[in-house]
Amino acid sequence: MEEARHCLLVIIGADASGQQALVGLWDGSRESAQAWKELLLDLKKHGLEHGPALAMGDGALGFWKALRQGYGQTRWPRCWVPKTANGLDKLPQDLQPQAKQRLQAIGMAPDRQRAAMAFDLCIATYEAKYPKAAECLAQDREELLAYYDVPAEHWGHIRTTNPIESTFATVRLRTDKTRGCLSRVTMLAMVFKLYQSAAKQWHRLRAAHYLTEVMQGMVFKDGLRVEQDAA
Repeated sequence: MEEARHCLLVIIGADASGQQALVGLWDGSRESAQAWKELLLDLKKHGLEHGPALAMGDGALGFWKALRQGYGQTRWPRCWVPKTANGLDKLPQDLQPQAKQRLQAIGMAPDRQRAAMAFDLCIATYEAKYPKAAECLAQDREELLAYYDVPAEHWGHIRTTNPIESTFATVRLRTDKTRGCLSRVTMLAMVFKLYQSAAKQWHRLRAAHYLTEVMQGMVFKDGLRVEQDAA
């Protein structure tokens, strides 16, 4: 029988000043929807009743399913890094460098219209011979382009989950060395302390003054605020 793989579920948020902070920490099995649901319910119990305006993550299906159930109003742009890697894995190696450039042209486009054009070109280029690669990209199209609906100053923070992954690297190094030597409670306590220490080096989010406007439902198009009389 295969041993269940346990993992740590972590949510990092930001306050109105742009300061990042550890919001939720939980242990679960295989990043399942149930494990994420338990973490989100715990956040609600501790005061996060209305939930975030925007949630960023990779393609872990458990997180998105739990988020829809717990905070249905939250928007969720998808991280480009795993999507790029998954798409490239479905192409021959000799085509991957050019395909990577095409994918970067989508993610770095200055507005949604040009991103959509690059998206269509990329899919049309590979769908005949490599339908699995084209399907992998197309299935998360709206989520991958969702960042155009938030301030442009925030794009660098939400295109990828690298800020979280870089913090995980330090935590993972310590937990790997102590695997099997700690109880659940002491393991969570150690991870919490590691995150507290790492948080001292975290940078504030750019243009923090826009965070309140995003939470209040202010409309942004291609990264720019849409004035009410123009909306």
